[in-house]
Amino acid sequence: MLVSLLRQMAPQGDDKPRTTVPLRRLPARKEPSRLGILADPTRLAIFERLAEGPLAVMDLASAFPISRPAVSQHLRALKNAGLVIDRRFGNRRVYRLDPVGVAALRAYVDRFCDRALEAVKSDAEVLEGGFS
Repeated sequence: MLVSLLRQMAPQGDDKPRTTVPLRRLPARKEPSRLGILADPTRLAIFERLAEGPLAVMDLASAFPISRPAVSQHLRALKNAGLVIDRRFGNRRVYRLDPVGVAALRAYVDRFCDRALEAVKSDAEVLEGGFS
């Protein structure tokens, strides 16, 4: 309903033509993107599993239909992105989420949520003012 109201309030085709701003090319990122790393479904599932608590590679591997070396490769990618940290206990390596990396990921996502909420608030104020 909100979308249809906004479309009704949008300028029609007879208004002034709008100017476009060329998109600026962003430099390539040198470090892996925290969000991009989680685009892989297996990595995301491993990340979500580690959110429940620390686990050894063997324990993680038993929960997925992939080999232990494949799980290790996914963990290495998560570690390189700063999302997990590991600690050696004897011949076992135990992984857990890195609170610093997760906080940075959350701050990144929160920026977009904040912008979206501000846009909704602004649209609501415009709509509210139009019906008075």
